[in-house]
Amino acid sequence: MTPPQLGHALESSRKSACDSLTNTVARTGWATGDRELYGSTGERKYLNREERARFLAAANGLEPGPSLFAILMAWTGARVSELLALTPSSFQIDTGVVTIVTLKRRKFTVREVPIPPSLIKRLDQHFGLRRLQRGEHSAQQRLWTWHRVTAWRHIKHAMALAHVAGKQACPRGLRHGFGVGALQSGVPLHLIQRWMGHARLSTTAIYMNVCGPEEFGFAERFWHHRASPPAQGHHGPALSY
Repeated sequence: MTPPQLGHALESSRKSACDSLTNTVARTGWATGDRELYGSTGERKYLNREERARFLAAANGLEPGPSLFAILMAWTGARVSELLALTPSSFQIDTGVVTIVTLKRRKFTVREVPIPPSLIKRLDQHFGLRRLQRGEHSAQQRLWTWHRVTAWRHIKHAMALAHVAGKQACPRGLRHGFGVGALQSGVPLHLIQRWMGHARLSTTAIYMNVCGPEEFGFAERFWHHRASPPAQGHHGPALSY
């Protein structure tokens, strides 16, 4: 098995703690995270990097409305209902920021999430965001008037086109994939917490259970060390497993 294949196996096959928040996160937080990210037999509930890339490519080929919805979900980690509530006034076009009202919170909470410039441009072109923002009534109209079931169906369709199957092939799997991908890309944990609308840092910390590039780097150096022949003149004991 080549190192890239091993890297995929490390990332996608089972739970692995890349770091520890023992001093700051209660044990119950990790237990909840295990239930959120993995099924009872260890199967993933999040999209890995390769699956996210395939999903984005598949979503790009959908009709404009479903396509923009699916891509926006991938780049914000928002819930279905949160995206369905978006209006033209939710977008800061020049700065590339979307304002999302966070659900599942006792008090009214709003978060701002940056999105790629190409995506905000497509949203503006398709919906006419700038024009709609100038109207008091039109600025508050929902962009996607679908029911939740319709939105879910569009996401599942994109998953099927991307050949993503399993427990992760759903909107929640895409949300978890956003958290995992952001953390593995070096985004600080507190920013991911804010972008995803988590009330507690311990909720966001579940994504540290997933094996990332740094851990793979350590493993690769270990494999190289094990495979390298001993230095000439070295007479120490041979290691075997």
